[in-house]
Amino acid sequence: MTAAATGINEKTAKSLGIATDKVILSPMSHAGYYPGGKMMTMKVLFEKESYRILGAQIIGFDGVDKRIDVLATAIRAGIKAYELTELDLAYAPPYSSAKDPVNMAGYIIENMKNGIVKQWYYEEEETLPRDGSITLLDTRTLMEYSMGHAKGFINIPVDELRERIGELDRSKPVYVICQSGLRSYIASRILMGNGFDAYNFAGGFRFYDAVRNDKALNKKSTPCGMDD
Repeated sequence: MTAAATGINEKTAKSLGIATDKVILSPMSHAGYYPGGKMMTMKVLFEKESYRILGAQIIGFDGVDKRIDVLATAIRAGIKAYELTELDLAYAPPYSSAKDPVNMAGYIIENMKNGIVKQWYYEEEETLPRDGSITLLDTRTLMEYSMGHAKGFINIPVDELRERIGELDRSKPVYVICQSGLRSYIASRILMGNGFDAYNFAGGFRFYDAVRNDKALNKKSTPCGMDD
């Protein structure tokens, strides 16, 4: 396992009085269809108003160093966080995906900038009201949900959401979670398109469970971010 960091972390930024935002994602080290890919967990920190990249941390097994090198270079070059989408990085299935993990971080930030997605974070979980004033929605499969879920979250798999959307109250904000963040993003877009105020959990239940239970990084990957 490799852990790497560049720039400043969130605690340092707060001590300096910098208003920050962040993205947390769990991409594969290379194309998922090519054997041997391993998951990494990335966090990219940026300044709220200017989108200046402040720092990044990555933990994983393969390809951690080169992504940190790219992000360190981006910080030095003054690239805006949403401009990470424009980096044309080396690609071949054994080494990366067509959209590199650094690109993917940029796409999430670009979506946040453009109001396409709103996020909520791990540190907010314990303060979320459980009095029915908001909707807590887990969009994983029933099997995944039954193996563990955050307190108070109801389960509607993303594939059933359009048919079951009438079960949700449009007057209440919806806080959405899935395993990796992809399905909850799709669910958030469906909800927003139907008049809901929806928030996507940064990092997914995989990240939530790892932090809460101090688990090591999962070495395996399966389609759509589903764990075995």
